[in-house]
Amino acid sequence: MSGCVFCGIVAGEVPAFTVADEPDGVAFLDTRPVFKGHVLVVPRAHVVTLDTLPAEALPGYFRLVQRLIVAVEAGLGSGGTFVAVNNKVSQSVPHLHTHVVPRTKGDGLRGFFWPRTRYPDDAEAREFARKISAALA
Repeated sequence: MSGCVFCGIVAGEVPAFTVADEPDGVAFLDTRPVFKGHVLVVPRAHVVTLDTLPAEALPGYFRLVQRLIVAVEAGLGSGGTFVAVNNKVSQSVPHLHTHVVPRTKGDGLRGFFWPRTRYPDDAEAREFARKISAALA
């Protein structure tokens, strides 16, 4: 898509520190990493959100994400990873991308994207679960 920086990276028109370039997607370093080694994985096709990625593309795309999780941990010696997808809100580039962020114990990352809260009671939790289940059907 014209004007999309991630489409430009996929097409090789915008420079990036590419980690993987495969039929199912492209992975490259985030230019503003949470921690060094923070990778973004994008599908080759321009889709804005996860719900618009065609179903047939899901297995290959998430297999690539899964492989990147292992590679980040093994390649950087990190203790684990944080994996996230923003849909619309906080999505700085309107092209689906999955963050794979290296983590180590004691790295200081707490409540990365969101504050934590609690349901005041089980009734309210059940009502939220009901609303989501109803929308799923």
